[in-house]
Amino acid sequence: MERIRLVHGNGGRFSHELTERFILKYFTNDLLAPLHDGAQFSVSAGRMAFSTDSYVVQPPFFPGGNIGKLAVCGTVNDLVMNGAIPQYLSCSLILEEGLPFDELDDILATMRDMAEQANIQIVTGDTKVVKKGEVDKIYINTAGVGMIPENIHIGPSYVKPNMDIILSGSIGDHSIAVMGQRFGLELSENIKTDCAPLNHMIQAVLSKVGPQVALLRDPTRGGLGTVLKEIADQSQVGIKIHQSKLIIHDEVQSVCDILGYDPLYLANEGKVVLIVEPSVTDEVLNILHSFPEGREASHIGSTLDKNLGKVGMQTSIGGMRLIDLLGEDQVPRIC
Repeated sequence: MERIRLVHGNGGRFSHELTERFILKYFTNDLLAPLHDGAQFSVSAGRMAFSTDSYVVQPPFFPGGNIGKLAVCGTVNDLVMNGAIPQYLSCSLILEEGLPFDELDDILATMRDMAEQANIQIVTGDTKVVKKGEVDKIYINTAGVGMIPENIHIGPSYVKPNMDIILSGSIGDHSIAVMGQRFGLELSENIKTDCAPLNHMIQAVLSKVGPQVALLRDPTRGGLGTVLKEIADQSQVGIKIHQSKLIIHDEVQSVCDILGYDPLYLANEGKVVLIVEPSVTDEVLNILHSFPEGREASHIGSTLDKNLGKVGMQTSIGGMRLIDLLGEDQVPRIC
């Protein structure tokens, strides 16, 4: 089996071979073709969103996806949470000596597929190879840019009391899928990552009711509980959600019950929290339900003008549970 060697990162003939044989096979476009130190492109007047993230998930392959899928979808979704229309990504690879070429090929092919699905281009990047043991097979950094439409204003400062909180679907799927693969657990075939690019779905919402959307957040690391607490702190509102409105698939809940995980703090890679004016809640839900990524969307709660900075969850038995930030990480290295 052919594998990555240290010479593939030395900038010489083997580096060019790696670039031409693998990277350009999947990412070729006019902006990347010059293979310069960066991409050059024109932008229209207006606001631009820029985001970057690094991906170190272990293992790099898991039910429903791999690290390449995370790397594209994660940065696309970070741009989307700013109300932006994603346009271009960079891709930097840190490869461990001994990584099988077959695995690299699968990861890059997935990145290409996700980029096509999101209608964005990967236009610049970098590759480094390090000695065996210095990284865990492959790490990926992606950065992205996108333009924000003129009438879209997304941020914690726009969140006010008496707004509705919508969650686009179930929670916990991604973390449990990664954890099961990591520890060799025999889990249900229904447990798969929820990783997906959300730009088309969110653009459909913003094109209809953009001015009535105050905030978009993806509940990734730290999960839904942490994101809601951050919103309450940053926006200085109270938040009340209803446990009965949260969707946790039975298979995920069963694993959580056995291992003591709290689904509220498990990472998700294909979900979004929307805070909107109540007048558009039904319309937003209808739009979300028309997309596969949002078919389980629900109105989970509201912002309040009291208990500022606090998040309460009304439990299924009628009590009130205070939700705080995640402390110790339940499932580390999930992205």
